[in-house]
Amino acid sequence: MSLFLTFITSLMLGMRHATDPDHIVAVTTIVARERSVVKAAGIGALWGAGHTSTLLLVGGAIIAFKVVFNARLGLSLELCVAIMLIVLGLLNLFDFRAKSGAPSASRPFLVGVVHGLAGSAAAALLIVPLIDDPRWAALYLLTFGLGTIVGMTIVTLTIAAPSLLATAHLPSLQRSLRVTSGAVSLVFGLYLAHKIGFANGLFTSDPRWTPE
Repeated sequence: MSLFLTFITSLMLGMRHATDPDHIVAVTTIVARERSVVKAAGIGALWGAGHTSTLLLVGGAIIAFKVVFNARLGLSLELCVAIMLIVLGLLNLFDFRAKSGAPSASRPFLVGVVHGLAGSAAAALLIVPLIDDPRWAALYLLTFGLGTIVGMTIVTLTIAAPSLLATAHLPSLQRSLRVTSGAVSLVFGLYLAHKIGFANGLFTSDPRWTPE
């Protein structure tokens, strides 16, 4: 029963973690370029896989070496997410993929990796040092990661399905969705960068970081 409850709890936490605003903005920005529900679901799964791979690596370090996050490190990793959102926004606004023809299959995975390093993932990892048995800690990480993959796949499908249905009837809407999602990602990224740098004090002598 304890094993089952641990599995369900960590799975639900992982699915809830997938609905964090910065995750949704990032994935929406990428999905805005797609025209297939299957590809959209794949983007969500790739994002979750990238996030989980980082989570397992960092979590493994916490379990094995008792690594801890300090305020400046945590804020610096969160700033990476803000910068990534700004870059994704600019790529959509200027339609970088259409001009370069570069494949984007690795983009959601790399975005997930960056998110896995950020403070929101550290919030989940704060639980790991409290688990005495390394096997239970590893189980928590695995099921949390699985929940994140499942959750982001569901979230991505929920976002993509209505927009794909709309663009099927109005092809010209595709560009509007891409530009809108790019603008939202850019603005949200700038907001996060300002909040992390000044409100939370990364660029000051008194950084204040609360994983969430």
